[in-house]
Amino acid sequence: MIVDTARIERLLKEAVVTEEGVAEILQRASEGRGLVLEDAAALISIEDPRLRKMLCKTAGEVKEKLFGKRVVLFAPLYLSNYCTNGCLYCGFRSSNRTVSRKALTPEEVVAEARTLVAMGFKRVLLVTGEDPRWDLGYIIDCVQAVYRNTGMRIVHVNAPPMDVPSLKKLKAAGVGVFQVFQETYHRPTYGRVHPSGKKKDYDFRIEVMDRAMEAGFGDVGIGSLLGLYDFRFDSLATLAHSFHLYEKFGAQAHTVSIPRLRPAAHFAMNDVPYPVSDEDFKKIVAVYRLTVPTAGVVVSTRESAGLRNSLIRSGATQLSAASRTSPGGYSKDGTDTLEQFSTNDHRTLVEVMKSIVDEGGLPSLCTTCYRVGRTGREFTEKTKAGEMEKFCQANAILTLKEYLADCPVNGTKESMEKALSKAIGEIKDPAIKKALAEKLKALDAGERDLYF
Repeated sequence: MIVDTARIERLLKEAVVTEEGVAEILQRASEGRGLVLEDAAALISIEDPRLRKMLCKTAGEVKEKLFGKRVVLFAPLYLSNYCTNGCLYCGFRSSNRTVSRKALTPEEVVAEARTLVAMGFKRVLLVTGEDPRWDLGYIIDCVQAVYRNTGMRIVHVNAPPMDVPSLKKLKAAGVGVFQVFQETYHRPTYGRVHPSGKKKDYDFRIEVMDRAMEAGFGDVGIGSLLGLYDFRFDSLATLAHSFHLYEKFGAQAHTVSIPRLRPAAHFAMNDVPYPVSDEDFKKIVAVYRLTVPTAGVVVSTRESAGLRNSLIRSGATQLSAASRTSPGGYSKDGTDTLEQFSTNDHRTLVEVMKSIVDEGGLPSLCTTCYRVGRTGREFTEKTKAGEMEKFCQANAILTLKEYLADCPVNGTKESMEKALSKAIGEIKDPAIKKALAEKLKALDAGERDLYF
């Protein structure tokens, strides 16, 4: 059993939250080695504002201990909004017949990716609905076209669940992370919000990460759509899913995404069934960070700029930026096409980077680990051992240096260069520091795509 529903419900019912108990859990969590599900149940049940503050502070410290000050940035690229599923919360659902549908050709995908590269992005997440007309071959054609014809360095994919042979082909095409969200792990709720289409099959969906790892994906991404059911249940279930992957394959989920349900065009639900407040949202991020500290906690542009900044302080490590959630959305041709959901942070990439710098962080466009094989079990164990921070910091410095050299920064160059200088000064490892100085000189001389 991947997720034991009865156990999760019991842990939540029996969770005891005291100041002494929380302090003891946070002390263990501060080592960056992770927590057990019983600990997470106690932390996710915290209501006292003082204890919440302690929780978020510890999570921010663990994030910096394991990954440094870097915050990874990426963009989603929607391939198609055709879909045969009937998900009530999604604008792409099949019964939504009054809106324009579009599937980008590989050539159009290349044009979109080139637009993103011109902005400064180096990693992209290709997203598509579920429709047999736009099958595995189509996704692979798009992946390969992006690699052949743009400067994009790594392509991740968010696509419908597949069988092992199909996933092997997708991996062979060069995909980095394969991402599928369970949406909600509460089976009765899952059935209600997925009334039609292949996505009705709860088990086929939840088992896809096992198949992906069997197919060679060291890195997979999971997540719950917060607001469909009690966030405490779905948060613990998401963690239990990651634990299952670790027990079976030796690697935690590489990313845990935290989308919060937002209305879409022709929303088929009367309201958000289980609203998640901003304070509870911060708590979820912090619990994820402390329980599975090696995972990237990913925040989308569904959230406001101010909230996203505070979520970084609570342990988030990855942000999408300048996002468009419709096929062709990065060009004028996509402006009349259905969006999957409404966004709330409309800042450009450089504006997001400037905000991270202003908060004392370090924006990163790094793509290294996927390309050098530092993935799966190796990444999980290196991160738990505290060995990734030096690589993350150095690679963030190199990508920021390259960005400043190649992209317009709209009057923010001085603050970015100050952040760069400060980050270089914080490198502690003498060998890394020496090699970094050489690579920075090489960047000044015109070389590109340098990393550790």
